[in-house]
Amino acid sequence: MTFVANENAGPHRRHVLPLSLPPRGLSRVEAAAYIGVSASTFDVMVRDGRMPAPKEVNARRIWDRVRLDHAFEALPSIESANPWDEDAA
Repeated sequence: MTFVANENAGPHRRHVLPLSLPPRGLSRVEAAAYIGVSASTFDVMVRDGRMPAPKEVNARRIWDRVRLDHAFEALPSIESANPWDEDAA
């Protein structure tokens, strides 16, 4: 089993999950990185509803990875230009 240090945790705290088992709950910084944006962009996306609000566990805010997946799937896609449409115009 491989252990990975958490950048947000204290120096003596280690994750106990194997790398093949992603965590269900993510910190704000981890959630932002998970969807490929900066933490500040992620904050905007949470405020405007494109990303889900966090769950609260004691004093911590934790984002559900599965809900992030669903929200990410719902984001609009950029359709690539179809070269056949340009010839028809």
